[in-house]
Amino acid sequence: MNSFMFSLLMANQQTDGAAPGPGGFITSLIPFAAIIAIFYFLIIRPQNKKQKETQKMLSALKKGDKIVTIGGIHGVIQNVKESSVIVKVDESTKLEFSRSAISGVEAAAKEEKTEKIEEKSAGGSENAGSTEEK
Repeated sequence: MNSFMFSLLMANQQTDGAAPGPGGFITSLIPFAAIIAIFYFLIIRPQNKKQKETQKMLSALKKGDKIVTIGGIHGVIQNVKESSVIVKVDESTKLEFSRSAISGVEAAAKEEKTEKIEEKSAGGSENAGSTEEK
């Protein structure tokens, strides 16, 4: 049994003793380059894009925007300062948050206003058409 293992080890050793050529070095770098490219396109690039969008959103905050904080508090911006905003949460409650504590502006509120306006204009024309049929 020992002689069999010894013969396997001897067969796997290089007989000429030459070092691998420069092609071996390049082929060993290809997997590392592929891993770096995968990390860049799947992790680093999307994270940078998201960070730029967040910075753009935070710089565009203005009075009257409906926001959500990282903690999940919903409110309306009452005042914008250099590094913080004052948010009206309730009729008599105002809280001051750092800009970085804002996770997003509620776009649904803006969309609802436009949908209501469209429904009123569409509803008015539908009602006019239904009265003509009667």
